[in-house]
Amino acid sequence: MRVIVVGGGVIGTMHAWQAVERGHEVVQIEREAEARGASLRNFGLVWVGGRAEGPELDVALRARELWEEIGARVPKVGFRANGSLTPVRTAAELAVAEAAPAREDAGARGFKLLTAAEARALNPALRGEFEAALYCERDGAVESRTAQLALREALAATGRYTFLPGREVRDVVGEDGVRDDHGDIHRGDHVILATGAWLSGLVRELDPELPVRKVRLQMMQTDPLGEELTTTVADADSFRYYPAYAGEALDALNSGQAQPEVAAAHKMQLLMVQRLDGSLTIGDTHEYEHPFAFDTVEDPYDHLVRVAEQLLGRPLPKIRRRWAGVYAQTQGADPIVHRKRLREGVTLVTGPGGRGMTCSPAIAETTANSLGW
Repeated sequence: MRVIVVGGGVIGTMHAWQAVERGHEVVQIEREAEARGASLRNFGLVWVGGRAEGPELDVALRARELWEEIGARVPKVGFRANGSLTPVRTAAELAVAEAAPAREDAGARGFKLLTAAEARALNPALRGEFEAALYCERDGAVESRTAQLALREALAATGRYTFLPGREVRDVVGEDGVRDDHGDIHRGDHVILATGAWLSGLVRELDPELPVRKVRLQMMQTDPLGEELTTTVADADSFRYYPAYAGEALDALNSGQAQPEVAAAHKMQLLMVQRLDGSLTIGDTHEYEHPFAFDTVEDPYDHLVRVAEQLLGRPLPKIRRRWAGVYAQTQGADPIVHRKRLREGVTLVTGPGGRGMTCSPAIAETTANSLGW
């Protein structure tokens, strides 16, 4: 079998991985020289704790297993089972953290409420003042900026994988092929369109009622911290963002403890993960109204620095870079991803939203199983 994958991001690359793993030949086509979208402009988190109960959690847990397996085989992916801590500082935040380990699925997520002393023993870099912390043992991380490169290197070593950068697919040819902007036609037994936030042009022509929206975020990265941040760190505003924390305690938090004005205006949470070079990736904002601004806004960065320094109890290193990114988020019946058979041999897979990095291995596995690869 020969599979054509359109899109060089993590969703496309994981579909290529699944096909090659099952003995098939893959041609992956990317319109840029390298993938440059949301697959690189993220935290690299394998984020289990905040997922909605039911299918979304099941997909995240399966993806966590697959990431660990892939990381063992491709060390440059940088997978580490580092877990996460969410420190809490008020009674309302503590109530949400206390409710999480009482969930029926808390064991699957690895939820545990830690005292401040226990949290600092687990992550000594947290020297700020807080009352307790929610620990999620099943959370992990990979190196988002280099994971696709490492995966492609491993795929190429099989002799059954070809990467074609700098080619934009302009048309689907029949039931089994695509034509790129060089005029070349690439045929296979199946075509996977993993086009990320590219939702116009060909994608819109093929799926006019596409139930997917774009979401814009802002993030930043520091110089090396100079010490180990042993877990990913989130602030209590992340409770407001992730569906796992819905309930009476969260309702009380939302009604009784307002976010800082800038955080509310930009729909913010703090997530902070250490890269393998010691630097910190920190974010993020969420913007849903399109068209988006072309520039980044400074106030959210100031807020993120304040919150991060409060938790660390020390100044952050110099900010090395800032960026904005855009991801595609499904609004359709499947809450995880928009997967649609457009023609007999053509399937569109897009819109995983902020769960794309986490869930991509399991999303691709589901596609491969459904197509009988």
